[in-house]
Amino acid sequence: MSNQMMVIFPYLYEGTWVFDDRERNLEKEPFVCGIPEMINIMTKDIADANSGFRMLFSFAPFPDYQVELVYLREEFGGNWYYWEKYDLEGWLCPAMFKYFENTPKKIYCKAEKI
Repeated sequence: MSNQMMVIFPYLYEGTWVFDDRERNLEKEPFVCGIPEMINIMTKDIADANSGFRMLFSFAPFPDYQVELVYLREEFGGNWYYWEKYDLEGWLCPAMFKYFENTPKKIYCKAEKI
């Protein structure tokens, strides 16, 4: 069973948002297909976010979340999500299943300064 609240620490590497999670055997795991644009919006007010920031996320809402991603469809083992506020779609690769047992219908996120 996954935790309700999870955290990763994304950073910019060679022009791409990535994160490491040794416990889940992930190194420089990239965000792709619309997710980088979402991260750029989430971090616009975080000084030096490119060097790293805290990303909290959960399948349930939590106080002061910034983003509500709504499940759209499965594709290539990953899942597309929609951020209504900015009319953006993004694809989360199969690495998301290292955090969630099943495909969440919604994912809530917040970016914070480290």
